[in-house]
Order: sequence, then C-alpha cells, then structure tokens
Amino acid sequence: MLKSLINASLFSVALTAGLSAQAAPKEITYLLPAPPNSPAFAPWIIAQHKGYYADQNLKVTFIAGKGGVDVAKQIGAGNALVGGAIGDTPIIVRANGVPVKAVAVLGASGVTMLAADANAGVGSVKDLKGKTMTVMSYSDTTYYALLASLRKAGLSKSDVDVQAAGPSGVWQLFSAGKSQAMAGVPDWVVNAEESGRAVKLLPQSEIFESMAQAILASDEAIEKQPEVVSGVVKATLMGMRDIIDDPKQAAATFADAVPSYKGKEASLEKVLRLYVEHVYANQQPLGRIDSQRLDNVRKFYVSEGIVSRETPLDELYTNRFVETDDVAAKQ
Repeated sequence: MLKSLINASLFSVALTAGLSAQAAPKEITYLLPAPPNSPAFAPWIIAQHKGYYADQNLKVTFIAGKGGVDVAKQIGAGNALVGGAIGDTPIIVRANGVPVKAVAVLGASGVTMLAADANAGVGSVKDLKGKTMTVMSYSDTTYYALLASLRKAGLSKSDVDVQAAGPSGVWQLFSAGKSQAMAGVPDWVVNAEESGRAVKLLPQSEIFESMAQAILASDEAIEKQPEVVSGVVKATLMGMRDIIDDPKQAAATFADAVPSYKGKEASLEKVLRLYVEHVYANQQPLGRIDSQRLDNVRKFYVSEGIVSRETPLDELYTNRFVETDDVAAKQ
C-alpha cells in the first residue's frame, strides 16, 4: 500500500511538472516595420491587449524594424521567427535569396490609398497628370502602387511631379497645399482631413491591386515551429475581426493599450473604419492570400525592374495557416 501511495505521489508530481511545462508560454519576438503605436498596427495591439496571443500560449514582444524589407531580412537571418510587412515584400527579398514567405495578409485589398484635394478637380487617376503628389519614399510599397496605378491609367511617372516627403511630410505637405494629391495609408488620410484639408479619395477600382499588410515567417519557422506561426496568425486575425465587428469599441481598446491615444478615440475610429471599408473588406476566410493578385504584383515588379527575376509563386506565400479552419473564430 505504501508503494502504491509513493507511486501515486510520484505520478502526481510528474503530471504537475508536465502541466507546468506545457503551460509555460513560448516567448517570441515579432518585428514590426515601424513603432507599434500606429493605428495601422491595431490588429496586433488589440490582440496583445486582449490576451489573444496568451490564449495561443505565446508571449509576444513587439520590436520596430526599419521598414518591411528590413523586417524580412531580419527574419531570414534568423533574428526573429515572424514579423510584419506589406504582402508585396517577399517578392522583393526572395529574389535576393531571403527565405521568407507571407503566411497571412490582413485584407483583400491593398493598403495604399490615393487622396486628392477635393477642390483640385481631380476625380480619377488620369486627372493627376501635371499635378504634384507626395509619397513616403521612392522605395516604399505605396510608391510602387502609385506607379502601377498611373500606368493602369495610361500615364507614366514623368506625367506627375512625385515628391518623397517621409511618413509625416507625405500628409503634412498635402495638408499645407504644397501638393494636390498623395499616396498613403488610411492613417494619413485622416490626419490630412483633421488638419482642415478637404479630401477626395480616388476610386479604389483605379488603384493597382497591391497587397495589404502581411504576417511573414521564415521557411525554417514554417517547417520546424508551425504551431508558433499558426498561433500568431490566429491571434492577429482575431484582433482584425474585432475591428471589423466594432470599429468604435476597437478604437477604445487601442486607446486603452496605447495611452497616448486617450481622448483621440473618434479619430482612431475614423482610421479603423477606412481600414475596414477599403482594406479588410471582402476577404474570405480572413487572412487568405489571393495567389492571382500576388502574381499580378510579382509581374509588375519584374516589368518595372524593381526585382531582377520572377520568383516561383509558391515560394512567396502559403495559406496553410488560414485555410485549415476558421482561424479568426472567437474562442
């Protein structure tokens, strides 16, 4: 009987130890292309704040990189398992031998918006001819999307005076009347509106079909730690789902997580509603990467000489983490 009690005690200790080991969260670094206090990263911040990563047994630390290409290179070098960039980014870096793939994309549409002065007589991309535009930089994805949109409208980059102004200057110069239009993200559109500029969004159907923000992972992480990649994808898409379901509440959650936005919830809600309407909408299931859209972007990058070769499509992405089940379902 004593032997049985000892065995039972040992089994209990072993079981408790096993459960404790299982419960210990996996600590990972998630590289973002810019500081994580931007509304553009609301799905990630909300997922963190509401414990969605913890529910996947993950302890995530966000660190800002120096843009999406830098994030991809850091992931490829093994300095992080996962990170964020635009869905176009693997096209650029994979051509240079960086082993990363997109494992989810947050929205069916591109994140680039073309905004014009509502009083400048610009109602379409064709009307940009002869106008001055601002972009963040000449190596940013929004600039490439602008070039493709111009070409789609029968214009070339020489038909428009495009000025690189940095992430703040892109909307500040536009707001000050020093340009008639800008290529940017929803955050900057709201910034321009709230500065007093009357803004008109050009038709989304005329904007080149680039990609939305994506979750990137290294080939090694996909192969050897698929449960980590899956957990990151599922938790992030749950944050995105919260924004789609209730932008107002999502704005309040974001402001709670990032105190510098306290009192700015109304502005945040405007930004999030633009993401819902223009970027997140019409994606089934959430996170799915459209291979045809990615192929079109890939061909454009090659035709423009942005990349030197056409990387095989299946090396650029995988949908295995978003098409196996309803990854954004509420727990």
